[in-house]
Amino acid sequence: MTEHSSETLTPIGFTMGDPAGIGPEIIVRLLAKPQPWPCVVYGDPDWLQKTAKWLQLDCEIRTIDSPRELTQLSETSSHQSKPAVIPVLKTSQVSDEVTLGQISAQAGACAHACIEQAVKDALSGDIRAIVTAPLHKHAMALAGVPFPGHTEMLAAYSGHVPVAMMLANPSLRVVLVTIHESIRRVPDLITFDKELQTIEFAHQAGQQLGFKSPRVAVAGLNPHAGEDGQFGREEIEIIMPAIQKAQTLGINVSGPYPGDTIFARARQGEFDVVVAQYHDQGLIPVKYLGLDEGVNVTLGLPFVRTSVDHGTAFDIAAQGIASEASLYHALVMADQLSQHRLNG
Repeated sequence: MTEHSSETLTPIGFTMGDPAGIGPEIIVRLLAKPQPWPCVVYGDPDWLQKTAKWLQLDCEIRTIDSPRELTQLSETSSHQSKPAVIPVLKTSQVSDEVTLGQISAQAGACAHACIEQAVKDALSGDIRAIVTAPLHKHAMALAGVPFPGHTEMLAAYSGHVPVAMMLANPSLRVVLVTIHESIRRVPDLITFDKELQTIEFAHQAGQQLGFKSPRVAVAGLNPHAGEDGQFGREEIEIIMPAIQKAQTLGINVSGPYPGDTIFARARQGEFDVVVAQYHDQGLIPVKYLGLDEGVNVTLGLPFVRTSVDHGTAFDIAAQGIASEASLYHALVMADQLSQHRLNG
């Protein structure tokens, strides 16, 4: 477990996610148990209290006005009280119209409000990382939120900084060149600059995760990595030049390798981080290994952001059976990455 100083007692923030999904359930399940780091939830205290009561969890939902209140508390009083205290900064109020497992604009608006406030506090240094519970893209769209997902929203609210998505579990770490884009658009979005930037993000992420000189492997876009131009020229004209440029910058990167073998090679220990060209190429291998240990990380933000490797799970939202395992791993990685920033 990490050594703690007064600086690292800055809280880690959780956003409640879509209140009609499993986000509130997995948050109260996790934080009803003692955690080694102070945490604060952005959401509706009443909704979280109802969730805890429904799950018969022994915890107290305590409304606070600012995350700074938590930095005044010692670890003993913050994490060993009985029952557990879950501090909540009220950012929204869930109406009676919201029903578990059902899409609604009101739920989407609540999820959005949580993210907005958490980003403000992260940028001001009141929290050292954000761990996001899942939101529902259609609910967000109904609420008029013009972003296809967390990644794009966080980038915009942080000053439109360039970002990349990394999905990680104990076996694989994958960074995406393109994220939420249709397959039809992907080839046109893969440029030399985008490819090089993603390789640099992968290198930095590997270092933050403890690899001194991370071995970055780049997947090709086309079958067999283009087969010397037989199945496409992106590997020759864009991807390979970006790899060669990254190598001149001192990055330990190689490829492009066929997408159908690169992940098995990484899982066997040959590579530390894989750069994938598009969403499903990179995320299917990670999620196939299981959702419980998967963590979503947004690279390039001025603060640490991690998330679960699953969605709102509306199909089980009213059953009380959701697992908080992925959320726990997201919390652990948020601490690891934010500690690296503090100590770097």
